[in-house]
Amino acid sequence: MQQQYIVIGIDDSPNPYFKPDVLALIASGSVFSGGKRHYQIVKSFLPTSHKWIEITVPLKNVFEAYDNEFVGSSDPIIVFASGDPIFFGFATTIQRERPDSKIILYPSFNSLQTLAHRIAMQYDDMLTVSLTGRPWHRFDQALIERTPKIGVLTDKVHTPSTIAQRMLEYGYDYYHMYVGEHLGNPDKEVVTSISLSEAVGREFTHPNNLILVVPQDRRSSLYRPFGIPDTAFELLDGRQKMITKSPIRLLSLQALELYRKSYFWDVGFCTGSVSVEAKMQFPHLHIDSFEIRPEGAHLLETNTRRFGTPGIEGHIGDFLQEDISMLHNPDAVFIGGHGGKLVEIVKKINSKLVDGGCIVFNAVSDKSRESFVEAVTQTGLHLQPSMHIVLNEYNPIEIMKAVKAE
Repeated sequence: MQQQYIVIGIDDSPNPYFKPDVLALIASGSVFSGGKRHYQIVKSFLPTSHKWIEITVPLKNVFEAYDNEFVGSSDPIIVFASGDPIFFGFATTIQRERPDSKIILYPSFNSLQTLAHRIAMQYDDMLTVSLTGRPWHRFDQALIERTPKIGVLTDKVHTPSTIAQRMLEYGYDYYHMYVGEHLGNPDKEVVTSISLSEAVGREFTHPNNLILVVPQDRRSSLYRPFGIPDTAFELLDGRQKMITKSPIRLLSLQALELYRKSYFWDVGFCTGSVSVEAKMQFPHLHIDSFEIRPEGAHLLETNTRRFGTPGIEGHIGDFLQEDISMLHNPDAVFIGGHGGKLVEIVKKINSKLVDGGCIVFNAVSDKSRESFVEAVTQTGLHLQPSMHIVLNEYNPIEIMKAVKAE
């Protein structure tokens, strides 16, 4: 028997308006569901003998309760959700968890539409990011891509204040913030136009959302460089040789084919220049960076903030001793430092590298080239044609690449 859900969108008004056909559906229903706040809003509309299934984590329990209600019954479950249920909403959760179910939607304005209406702002050019129960990754990507208008769905961790703090920390101070609280509730609704510095440390009541906009006179700040100058990085003890030079860096990233990769490891990051450049040019990447020197923590923190590349996860310590079991399997790896243990490092990387994934290494001597060839041979990787580069007065560099068979 096909499960059927009727999903009704509501705003934060304590006295919601429902069209007559929706009121009729509610009156004929018996099993209802939604969050605790939704119940307080709609309970006066529900039949006396109704059953309510609260939506709370873990969702596995919620869907098990739904399944029990459908046993021997063809009646739909009526779900109340915020705004437009198909816009980062619970209808998409039903589609994911019960893909064969039938869903009938009665949407309301989503909260970002409502906020745009309140401030009379065009929103067809707005990128929407949800931080509701989600990590920073997609939001960071939007910042690095210099998106001029971003609508953000928040939660109690990713608040307007913490969002503003993160943006200022990474240099995105040219945005202006509009915050909507309790949108749709005539007694509680507040819309605030505020600078990021003013938003830091300020309390905003939940639920809320926000829109970030770069004013027209600041749009020139949206420039994203292709190839960061070496002299712009904070260096290890000021040593110019302890950085992968910009042309070599860009050629190495090209060899890694990061445009079609998802999880990138930078082993032996030193200044973090390869990680920062990779994140700058390919903001969609999830990056884990490893460095044995304790100074690497300061260098990575300084350089990621200097160039506005949040989201790079740094790991300080001996890579060969690092517990990598819980990390995502990489599909691209750059080895920038190896401490004479290149074969062992490649073997460890290979244990996690996905099929079709690649490793790129810049050999600066015959010995390092031979070590990489030995590592590739021992692990069964496939060595690709190399690129030979001579840069100014520096020694010749061979950009080497190995691929794991699919």
